[in-house]
Amino acid sequence: MSAPLLQLTEVTKSFGGIHALSAVTSGVPEGKIVGIIGPNGAGKTTLFNVITGAYRADSGAVRLNGAALNGLPSHRIAREGIARTFQNIRLFPSMTVWEHLLVVQPHGEAWWRRLLPVGWGDPAAQVRAEEVMEFFGLTDLRDRPAKSLPYGLQRRVEMARALTARPKLLLLDEPVAGMNHDEAEEVRQLMLKLRATGLTILLIEHDMNFVMRLCDYLYVLDFGVLIAEGTPSEVRTNSRVLDAYLGKDE
Repeated sequence: MSAPLLQLTEVTKSFGGIHALSAVTSGVPEGKIVGIIGPNGAGKTTLFNVITGAYRADSGAVRLNGAALNGLPSHRIAREGIARTFQNIRLFPSMTVWEHLLVVQPHGEAWWRRLLPVGWGDPAAQVRAEEVMEFFGLTDLRDRPAKSLPYGLQRRVEMARALTARPKLLLLDEPVAGMNHDEAEEVRQLMLKLRATGLTILLIEHDMNFVMRLCDYLYVLDFGVLIAEGTPSEVRTNSRVLDAYLGKDE
């Protein structure tokens, strides 16, 4: 792979003696879609939480474009260019789709802007929200409360909200969980279009058909240990991955 946008070096995290991550070293190259797979409890979401500052690594280094992120709070890491979604949808119940796409954007440093309604008087934020709504097919739902939408569309709103922050790296935690085949395929096509714009994506997903048809490269975690990495075709035939996660045919 090319030089990584995100570099993890010997990242370790424990909780009360349980090793959630054990010296994980990996890299995410710019402009690629990289997947993290593994069974439940493998440490995948813990890794996301360390990258985004929700957890602090016990040891090891996290770097974005060579700059260390260790010890930075989550909002600083977001400003550095990392946005994420969550395994469980986290939307504001009373806010519309339009408001969700405005609230994460910077609106200048003047104190009085904090007193204004979300996005009011900020043309750049409004233009960005319009662009992202159109990209995700949400324009007709602009004024709908996000929580009133079907599950698949709520997922789209969450992804769209993350994208409006103009990230260098987008982290997606199980983006197609709970979706049917057609909904998942629509999301896959959206991810391919995002990659075509140069966006770098790191995702966690259990839908192996989705992962194998989308990702450029995969890392496999098992009990916090990185047991394999490679292209989807390489991972699909890796004996350690078959034993730990994918299973074998008799």
